[in-house]
Amino acid sequence: MLLTLAAFIVTVGVIITIHETGHFLAARATRTRVKRFSIGFGPAVVSKSTAETEFRLAWIPLGGYVQIAGMIDESLDDESITGAPDEFMSKNVFQKMFMLAAGVLMNYVTAFLIIAGLTASWGIGEVRNTTVGEVISGMPALSAGVRAGDRITSVNGTNTETWEQLVTAIGSAGDTVAITLDRSGEVLTLRFATQSAGEGSRRRVIGVSPQVDVRPATAMDVISQGASFCYETTVGIVGFLRGLATGESSLSQLAGPLGVAKLSGESARQGSGAFLFFIAYVSVSIGFLNILPFPALDGGHIVYALIEAVIRRPIATKVKLWMQQIGLALLIALVVFVSYHDIVRIVSP
Repeated sequence: MLLTLAAFIVTVGVIITIHETGHFLAARATRTRVKRFSIGFGPAVVSKSTAETEFRLAWIPLGGYVQIAGMIDESLDDESITGAPDEFMSKNVFQKMFMLAAGVLMNYVTAFLIIAGLTASWGIGEVRNTTVGEVISGMPALSAGVRAGDRITSVNGTNTETWEQLVTAIGSAGDTVAITLDRSGEVLTLRFATQSAGEGSRRRVIGVSPQVDVRPATAMDVISQGASFCYETTVGIVGFLRGLATGESSLSQLAGPLGVAKLSGESARQGSGAFLFFIAYVSVSIGFLNILPFPALDGGHIVYALIEAVIRRPIATKVKLWMQQIGLALLIALVVFVSYHDIVRIVSP
């Protein structure tokens, strides 16, 4: 329990701080005044003020915000717009976009650096052939007598030279499979039942993983792995959102604060590498979701800025306040909804 709580605090604290630091640094770079830098919502636990900015740690650790002068944000403060040159509304559209997108950019940069660092530390794993590296406990291959070190040469009479060919052949094998393997020069053929890859899935599995050879990572490997992780994670999120639109996905699949806490603890128990990987994943997820064109999110503010650039006048303050209030209400409702499903998943046997 203590490890889970600590891992959750570190995960959320790191991601929120990085995101809000992006906004803060962009505001400073554009000479825009920042009134408050808050990690968490609600009353302050501790705070320290400088000539321009109050830095605070608040009681509710489920987010944070940078209150930029002259901008209607989560604080719903409409009295700070005076037209002063150091206010948000006095900046050009490119400066506004930079400030609004900087938090998301920092999330992606952080994930890139984490994965790049892990790649440099671990090296690159390569699967060279169809040699079995591990036979998974409780799966059909173990019961059938498959061993680590066996090289599977064919599946149902079809030669398999790469692990991709092996996975494809087994995946479409049906309820039973015949595999031929080479065990230190001895050729054996085993016939046994396969297992569904998951509830409702037609793909079959037998429970083996490949032997992985690790080589030192090159500079190009480090860069490409970091970039690929950010890209593939984003594509996965886009696919989930597309599934929501088509009915193939459900909001109940999202993890709320309790779900993230549980996953934080599980990844921390697997070691520092797995924990850092989890932080990178959450960082990209939070970053991407924040850029969506939804009121109260960074993407919503970007839409406001673009509209104002096109119509060449500010959107009415009352309209912004109204949209922010609706956005915040919907986000709170979403958090309550996913938290309920978190509880159901945790207490269900």
